[in-house]
Amino acid sequence: MSVQSTANTPRSSTTTSSVAAATRAVVQEFLAARAAGDTGRLVVLFAGEVDWLLAENPAVPWIRPRSTAAECAAQLTELMEHTVPEEARASVDTFIVDGTEAVLMGHLSGTVRATGKSFEGPFALHLTVEDGRITRHHLYENSMSIAEACTP
Repeated sequence: MSVQSTANTPRSSTTTSSVAAATRAVVQEFLAARAAGDTGRLVVLFAGEVDWLLAENPAVPWIRPRSTAAECAAQLTELMEHTVPEEARASVDTFIVDGTEAVLMGHLSGTVRATGKSFEGPFALHLTVEDGRITRHHLYENSMSIAEACTP
């Protein structure tokens, strides 16, 4: 009996690249919805249950555990309520996609409305997209800078 691997066949390669293309498209739509402040669209992009990771930080009102699509989308609304939207900046320097996984790295900055203090630093965001929806959202950021900006 002969066994042949299909890992390098064009069909497998095409399937892999189409999964990556679909992941990239969802992540780009996620970024556009965030930039536009479109929480309704974010609810649609998140799966019903999301593996959400963002280190809890009691000093920061918009950082808390989340798991549903509505809770995840609400993070943007809460962020906008507590920061000065006109002073918010985010840049993506790296955007890597491998199948259903996407990693974005860049820099973010903003100003906390209540204190007038600014924060800034690098970030890394790991997203997983399955069946056209975001199932994992793990964000790593400069939480110390953000906490200091939230503290009067």
